Amino acid sequence: MKNKILELIKSSGNEKKDFDALTSIFSLYEQLQYATNIHQIAEDLYAWLNKEFNIDNVVFALFDINTNSKEEILVKGDDFYLDDDFSSFFIINTHTNLNATISFSTTSNVHYQVIQSKYSIIEAAFFLISPIIQNGITKKNFIESSSLDSVTKVYNRNYLIKNLTKHLNLSKNKESEIYFLMIGVDHFKAVIDEFDYDTGDKILIELAKVIHSNINEFDMVARLNADEFLVTILSNSSEFEATQTAKRIINEFSKKKILVNEQTCQTLLKTACIGFETLDVDETSGSITDSIKNADIALYEAKNAGRSQLFKFRDLKDEDTIDLF
Repeated sequence: MKNKILELIKSSGNEKKDFDALTSIFSLYEQLQYATNIHQIAEDLYAWLNKEFNIDNVVFALFDINTNSKEEILVKGDDFYLDDDFSSFFIINTHTNLNATISFSTTSNVHYQVIQSKYSIIEAAFFLISPIIQNGITKKNFIESSSLDSVTKVYNRNYLIKNLTKHLNLSKNKESEIYFLMIGVDHFKAVIDEFDYDTGDKILIELAKVIHSNINEFDMVARLNADEFLVTILSNSSEFEATQTAKRIINEFSKKKILVNEQTCQTLLKTACIGFETLDVDETSGSITDSIKNADIALYEAKNAGRSQLFKFRDLKDEDTIDLF
């Protein structure tokens, strides 16, 4: 690809179309330098392909060679396959376990022929911007490794508390109350003892999926320890709505069949309990840390009551004994 851009530079002095193409490529390069994350890079690249070549169907994905898995960062237009007659793709090698693949498809044979006649321009552009894409992937990896749980891909405790504190400062008390759901799998250790840690991971991943499917995009989820997740509901919900969310999570997870053995198709049903706490934002005496602790105590009481239980911290009676240590 290096020769493609050198050829463009050489011919741009005499050919206006090559000069215009070179100008377009460097405009893209400059635009991508202002992108703050890999998602913005993908959006800007799609906008360039769409504007310059009328390409509507684009997939920007990351392929993990260690796990043989693909994460789609951006999908635009109609579905297509890489072996379609009108499709093309590029691989950006990052010299890590993650490579970027940028694929696109034209809409007709005429459109495909036009793209082929200008293919060297796209190749030159991808050669020039590949270091920016590499840096975007590296940044993504760093952020995820420091903020996300490696198994379930939800936030870790420190990241959630940090961002929740920032959210409260920026919102200037627009929310009067925040609801905390401490979610724990019933008898999780028994699963590890009976099966293995891989089975435990499968359970946690399925629980994370159920949680995400029942909360708002503004709510936050973190994995705190082995089997416990903390959900903070920030979407201006009422306590009734937050309670209903907790009940849906309990109900849906109890019906989730988790594949334990692919050869025998053995599945496992598990349940979860939830501890519920409310933080009154206007109360100076309350804190995020205290609320998390109270939600954890409520979860302890919920598990004492049986499977698939919901317990609110405020319902705790003075005579109840709490021994978490």
